[in-house]
Amino acid sequence: MENTTRRTWFIAFVVSLGGFLFGFDAGIISGVMAYAGPEFDLNDIQTGWVVSSPSFSAMLAMLISGRLSDFYGRKKILIVVAFLYALSALLSAYAVGYNMLWIARMLGGVAFGAALILAPTYIAEISSAENRGKLVSMQQLNIVLGFFAAFLCNYYLNELNTSGDSFLTDETVWRWMLGLEMIPAVLYFILMFFVPRSPRWLFLKQKVNEAIEILKSLHSKTRAEEEAKSIQESIQKQSNKEKVNLKELVKPALRFIFLVGLTIGILQQITGINAIYFYATSIFKQTGIGTNAAFASGVLLSMTTVVFTIVAMLLIDRMGRRPLLLIGIGGIALSMLICGYGFKQATYELSTEKMSALDASLVENLSGFEGKVYDNDVAFKNDMKQALGSQVYAKNEGAILEAAANMNSTLILIGILVFIACFGFSLGPVMWVMLSEMYPNKYRGLAIGVIGFVNSFASWLVQQVFPWELSNLGNATTFFIFGFIALAGFFLFLKILPETKGKSLEELESELIT
Repeated sequence: MENTTRRTWFIAFVVSLGGFLFGFDAGIISGVMAYAGPEFDLNDIQTGWVVSSPSFSAMLAMLISGRLSDFYGRKKILIVVAFLYALSALLSAYAVGYNMLWIARMLGGVAFGAALILAPTYIAEISSAENRGKLVSMQQLNIVLGFFAAFLCNYYLNELNTSGDSFLTDETVWRWMLGLEMIPAVLYFILMFFVPRSPRWLFLKQKVNEAIEILKSLHSKTRAEEEAKSIQESIQKQSNKEKVNLKELVKPALRFIFLVGLTIGILQQITGINAIYFYATSIFKQTGIGTNAAFASGVLLSMTTVVFTIVAMLLIDRMGRRPLLLIGIGGIALSMLICGYGFKQATYELSTEKMSALDASLVENLSGFEGKVYDNDVAFKNDMKQALGSQVYAKNEGAILEAAANMNSTLILIGILVFIACFGFSLGPVMWVMLSEMYPNKYRGLAIGVIGFVNSFASWLVQQVFPWELSNLGNATTFFIFGFIALAGFFLFLKILPETKGKSLEELESELIT
């Protein structure tokens, strides 16, 4: 691999570290809430808000970060992003109550909202058509590596805490989980100073000499000259047009690709990915495998994500974007329906034998339910909460469900892993690649910002509502909803999805914009 290519890969890796921090934050919260939720006695709405509040603030960041980066430059905004990540981790770890916890997490949301928009934009702007898919996919790879690191940290810190031989307690273990994010955040902040400014942004700001020098450092001299000429021609075509505003995105020339982008952005979230990630420990507890096994299953889930994101990076510039998305969304629909079926077959019974495995204090309060069979998880959990109180039930949910649940937990685990695998090679990385490719230079920041906003709103909504869904609709109905949404998405993609593989940003602009 030649030096210029190595330099491009290094820069793409550094810039996409914001994705790692997003993944780490999203993964770590599933373990945090197993302890912080009961400690602060949070209800379903409060639990949903602590988990989802970063996505809420990310919506606002996504709306303005693209335009801010058009004005100040991608690099400067990403340095601010790294600082906010570090500050959020510090304040979250020292949270003294519910309000401080969600406010601190919202700071992190501002950071990852901006990073999720700006990293793929920047990477697309330093890449050639041949390697753009792989390089932009590095954002998603870093996200899933962040998830893996977080689930691994959750698993080991939970093991240390439950062993009784460490300094950790139920009251401090979750603070260590949150505080660890400081390490990659500080590293990201430092490394961003070694990244050049975007050459395409420099051309827009009339800093031609600096832009050409950066292109030469990223590509061969001949390729740099070709890229420079292509970028300048594209900018020249746009220079005589009126200033960009939101209404232009829905004018006939841009309407189709804007709607395609919106569709991908919404479906990426409403098929349930962040319900699975952010609540992984809680979901695995629902299968009755126990708290420790739930933490271990989170590690398996995140490993699957890493493997299939790498598969996507290897295939995206060979197979193309459209086939990966169609295969992936079809698999997502099937796997969610399998999970729904698995939960639908479940029954719950506290038998005499299983009751003996619970703490004596629990047995005393639950003795009236011994031998009673439930075919509905909502009715079972409501009776448990009424008998024990919500805080005591929350602290012991893993043990109670492990004692009572009778279901095919292996089928559900397989369903979730297939879902994660399919998302990992399709909707996860391919969405950001396509969004970075479909829009002209002039509109790219605004279009991706608006779609990112809608994407983040959908993510926030799923995260906020998910605990309520589990409590009121039940496990089976919740997963069936995700499955049928994905099925509808498959047929919609079949009809509207274009292919953007192997074309320069300027070629795509001339093809997709009428």
